[in-house]
Amino acid sequence: MSDDRSHRSLLVPPSTQDWIQGILSAKVVLVMYGDYQCPRSANVYKLIKAIKRELSAAFGEDSLCFIFRHFPQTQIYPHSQRAAQAAEAAAAQGQFWLMSDTLFDNQQRLENGYLVEYANDLGLDIPQFLKDLPKQVHIDRINEDIEGGIQSGVTTAPALFINGSRYIAHWNTTELMAAMIAASH
Repeated sequence: MSDDRSHRSLLVPPSTQDWIQGILSAKVVLVMYGDYQCPRSANVYKLIKAIKRELSAAFGEDSLCFIFRHFPQTQIYPHSQRAAQAAEAAAAQGQFWLMSDTLFDNQQRLENGYLVEYANDLGLDIPQFLKDLPKQVHIDRINEDIEGGIQSGVTTAPALFINGSRYIAHWNTTELMAAMIAASH
């Protein structure tokens, strides 16, 4: 198996099929492969949201396009796959980002009962949500994200790509922001 940092480029380009905040033509397109149960993924997700707010305030809303792709690590985190399915079931009802925020904020509580509670809190159609989850109607979408990540050399979450290049520096505001600003020029 290749080292997680050996692949330097994103082989599945960003598209309108992705979960996107911002516009694809932004100067910086940041793709994150993440796992809802992974503490590092949660930290990086929250870091990106903070940076996105800062960049939007400084350079305008369209300065950064943030894309989230699923990379559940089920061998480490037993609830990660189900959480990804819950996010997709919420997405089918127009609530992907709010569910993602909720899942990352509550990653110690991702059992089925909690997922239904979160869906209810977001005002989702619970019968539809309950129908989608056990039937795994969104599993293909999640598997496509995983496969795309593997093609790009991702072996663990989180993994970031800035304008198609793998980000391998430190996971902190200063260095990640600097990398994004550099990529925008």
